[in-house]
Amino acid sequence: MSSAVLAVDATEDRPEPIASRGFIPNKLPAFVALGVCGQTAFILWTQYFRFGRPSYMTTLTLGMTGMSVGFALRMIFARSPSNMTLYIVEDLFILLSPCTFLAKDYVLFARLASTFDANLISGTLLIRPAWIVRIFVWSDVITFLVQTTGGSMSTSHNVNTGHLGTKISMIGLVLQLFSFLFFTYLLIVWGCRVLRTNHTPTKSRFPSLRNFATQPAFKILQKDPSPNWRLLYWTMCLNCVGILMFAAGYNGYLAEHEGHFYIFDSFTLWVSMSLYCLVWPTRFLEPHMEGIKLVSRGSNELLMFRELYGYS
Repeated sequence: MSSAVLAVDATEDRPEPIASRGFIPNKLPAFVALGVCGQTAFILWTQYFRFGRPSYMTTLTLGMTGMSVGFALRMIFARSPSNMTLYIVEDLFILLSPCTFLAKDYVLFARLASTFDANLISGTLLIRPAWIVRIFVWSDVITFLVQTTGGSMSTSHNVNTGHLGTKISMIGLVLQLFSFLFFTYLLIVWGCRVLRTNHTPTKSRFPSLRNFATQPAFKILQKDPSPNWRLLYWTMCLNCVGILMFAAGYNGYLAEHEGHFYIFDSFTLWVSMSLYCLVWPTRFLEPHMEGIKLVSRGSNELLMFRELYGYS
């Protein structure tokens, strides 16, 4: 009888497993995710140092590294699923990494738009490039704080506090989705307007806007600058799709089913970020940004561009 009582007490004292997003993580998918994300992070860091350590690309490299760390922690959490601290840390790493990807998109969009003629910018962009980063980064900071506050409350053993935390997290998620949807709208509208334009200063900076055949072939392994800004633009659009899918699913049905979380959520985000291993943004931006610093906007732009790329 006494032994039975001791067994019952031992069972009651054993900590309950924490269901991460509705399931106890398995080691194998976390290991695979760690492998692919770690490999992508290594390539991105290689490109980062290869192209002179551009500061505005640090968010991408750190973000992919952080996601790799998150999946590594998830492997450890799978072995001790009752560790609340480990659960919160690994969840924050996986949740915080896409926020750095968002910041990277804001900076790239502002810099890409700034490489065009000032008159074209005013006619195609709904918000000045200088304000894009400020508005959307602060929006992400606020919504992230709301989500982390709600996430912390949702782990409470108090049922009412847990439900309130879930509602707060959903409010933060909806606000973040609305913010990024608005950013995606700005990006698409700007791209469509620029692609339709026949503005002469734009052609001087990026000649033959519509005709790929007249532009130099883009070679992935080379470091030569590329005037074909559309490659970077479409890569950014695909990135927006990957981030939106991740943000929409992280607190929803996809995140609550492990297979769906990895296949339809994490995989799409990884693919969209891995595109930058091939289409490194500085090849499209740095020469033009240097040109903006060296010459004033006007007739000298055509001469500067011809000197940079050898156009007659």
